[in-house]
Amino acid sequence: MSEVVLKNLKKVYDNKVTAVHDVNLTIADKEFIVLVGPSGCGKSTTLRMVAGLEDISDGELYIDGKLCNDIAPKDRDIAMVFQNYALYPHMSVYDNMAFALKLKKTPKAEIDKKVREVAEILDITQYLERKPKALSGGQRQRVAIGRAMVRDPKVFLMDEPLSNLDAKLRNQMRAEIIKLRKRINTTFMYVTHDQTEAMTLGDRIVIMKDGFVNQIGAPQDLFNKPVNLFVAGFIGMPVMNFFDNCKLELKNGVYYANMKGVSFKLDDFQQKALKQNNQQPCDIICGVRPCHVTIGEGDLKAKIEVSEMLGSEVNLHADCEGDEVVMVIPTADLNVDVSMGATVNFTTQPRLIQLFDKATSNNLIWYDAESANANAPVSKSYDFE
Repeated sequence: MSEVVLKNLKKVYDNKVTAVHDVNLTIADKEFIVLVGPSGCGKSTTLRMVAGLEDISDGELYIDGKLCNDIAPKDRDIAMVFQNYALYPHMSVYDNMAFALKLKKTPKAEIDKKVREVAEILDITQYLERKPKALSGGQRQRVAIGRAMVRDPKVFLMDEPLSNLDAKLRNQMRAEIIKLRKRINTTFMYVTHDQTEAMTLGDRIVIMKDGFVNQIGAPQDLFNKPVNLFVAGFIGMPVMNFFDNCKLELKNGVYYANMKGVSFKLDDFQQKALKQNNQQPCDIICGVRPCHVTIGEGDLKAKIEVSEMLGSEVNLHADCEGDEVVMVIPTADLNVDVSMGATVNFTTQPRLIQLFDKATSNNLIWYDAESANANAPVSKSYDFE
């Protein structure tokens, strides 16, 4: 078992700045979990506390059932891949990969066997005698991963390992990590600021902001059931559209979302959730994913400002009474004028509208005080970076 448990983990620096607030997380054996959030959210600090590279100010860390707060990094049976690769420039690829095993006084024959097996898996056998400076970014990343793999760690920690690569190579390496995970089948903690990486790699995703965990869940749950405004805007590309100055209305026991003067009768499951919470009419922010917008029908209107033709679909940037609206429309469904300056009607299905309380930023349908961090500060800004 390589379960990792974080209980009320906290990090306070000497200048009294709290970088991580009360993180509670259980990572199951062989689970791939991704910590994601904007720069400065505390995700790398959390990972470094697990690695032993940062002291834990408060709380408890368990790896494989063992309390590890005061255990040295080398004795935690973890391996870490850094953003800058951290390879020894004067050593060959072979020696870089073998270094940790040599420190453990592993027999030479066993070292050679492990290094060559891992090099074969990562397709870097032909580079074993080269120095890191003679390798491309992707090849160096493979070496850094290989150096961690030869140790057969209980837990694999990866701190933004793809951020220094170009877009094409990043996509390729992401696919390689997915394949690697299936081969070595161990517990992974992966940190990134790229939500595409998070969505494609993680069994579960931990979304952080300002040192607080905002939501933990499977990728599709975070996309469909964001607990607050920040999560809704962080997950999904293009980002969710937000319509300000909307109202939740209650007429004859039936709830409606009034969006820009257009009334949407909410779906049955929304009605049930709101009634269970005894939700009263209030000011709300409505959220609609760009891919959930239908144009050419409905009573909402927007003026096209930018039209991006991408082949199979077109991304439209429009203005709806002061709110920016992005619409992702399949070109096969395009039957109206979407040139710059044109005005289009649009709508969406009521069940796809996310309802956020304007006062708290919490989702009126999906917010769950037990699973969300009630201590996290209210996120009322649309600036998710």
